[in-house]
Amino acid sequence: MSSQQSDSIITLRTPRTEDGADVWRLVKASGVLDVNSAYLYLLLCKDFADTCTVAEKDGALVGFVTGYRPPGRPDVLFVWQIGVDAAARGQGLGSRLLDTLLAQDGCRGIRFIETTISPSNKASRRLFHSLAERLDIEIVEGSGFEADIFPESGHEAENLFRLGPLR
Repeated sequence: MSSQQSDSIITLRTPRTEDGADVWRLVKASGVLDVNSAYLYLLLCKDFADTCTVAEKDGALVGFVTGYRPPGRPDVLFVWQIGVDAAARGQGLGSRLLDTLLAQDGCRGIRFIETTISPSNKASRRLFHSLAERLDIEIVEGSGFEADIFPESGHEAENLFRLGPLR
């Protein structure tokens, strides 16, 4: 079942395969998210649609959140990337995307939310702290991926944030 929430302007829904190209374009345009292959975003929108959400305005994607349930840890949702088009920022869309994602059938039974965030990404830090506060759950920051394991120079460390347990 597709989770859908809308107001007068922006509709939130599960992605379709063809949304992958637009998600890739949003990632590329963000200037801050790691850009992966377009093929990967097509796969996410096809095979992991039940743990992803997109935001659409006037037929164009203006935001997305991608996630998956890690193998062997069915009670965890790993939020991989979240992005909002510059023109749609400042309207609480990131929070709406996460809330809609958590209400989808594909997230039924999760007890913990995990994500990695670089130290300089203050917007994502605020977003996930706000989520923990709204859900009245604990958030713990720990070691994720150290900077020196990334193949390109200049990549920041990615700290692991673990939220939960969900009630």
